[in-house]
Amino acid sequence: MRRCAAILVLGVPMLCGCLERTVTITSEPPGALVVLNDEEIGRTPVTTGFRYFGVYDVRLQREGYEPIATEREAVAPIWEYPVIDLFAIAAPWRIKTKLDWHFDMTALPMPGTAEAIQAESELFDRARSLRDASRGQ
Repeated sequence: MRRCAAILVLGVPMLCGCLERTVTITSEPPGALVVLNDEEIGRTPVTTGFRYFGVYDVRLQREGYEPIATEREAVAPIWEYPVIDLFAIAAPWRIKTKLDWHFDMTALPMPGTAEAIQAESELFDRARSLRDASRGQ
């Protein structure tokens, strides 16, 4: 009897599956440096594991493109809700939660082109108007 109890106590946890949570971050163009919650995780496309559901800070950087700094939310599926998750953890198979986040990056204008000169001119005009407004003119 004690032997059966010992087998149950030690054996049942070994039968349990596990939960696997991953997020894949892609970008157009690929090769952007990804920083997730202030931790550099690699260049797109990149897949990493995560532990908690909620809001994540995401930053992407690539030379020649505007950097992206935004938030994305990892929403829990139904099997991750309290009480239900107890059954999901005890299930004898692996349960995967896979999130895919895609970002389209905007190319910066090439220096010296008409577009870059126009953008620079607009920026200087805006700076002058803000300076004048702060002086009360």
